[in-house]
Amino acid sequence: MASTSALRHGLRTAQGTGYSARRWLGTSPALSSSAAPATSSEPLTHYRITQRRSAISLGERIKGTLASLGLHRRMQTVFHPHTPETAGKILAVKELVEVANVPASEVRDKTEQRRERRSPRGYTVVKRRVETVQA
Repeated sequence: MASTSALRHGLRTAQGTGYSARRWLGTSPALSSSAAPATSSEPLTHYRITQRRSAISLGERIKGTLASLGLHRRMQTVFHPHTPETAGKILAVKELVEVANVPASEVRDKTEQRRERRSPRGYTVVKRRVETVQA
């Protein structure tokens, strides 16, 4: 059984070995077991940030952080390059957002995202009627 000080500091003693192992939590995609397998060798250069929870009744600092990330409503998705400033903002609102690392080829702006969500027309134009009315 681990001592109380070891438990307080997050240490666990492996049974039968007598050594302590510290459990580390990481945000790197290499350490995450839920990360999707890398199918291409393209580097992950951007964060895909989706606001999952509302900021209603939260403090102004949290609301300001979401606004500075460009998030104004639930289920809205934005893309930001990997920078220390962006990482700090994400950590400040980590309970409200879902974050994924994506390559630059997956980055979409607002109009591209809307175009991808749009349903097909349901009809095709076979021939256009040409009006040649000239006076």
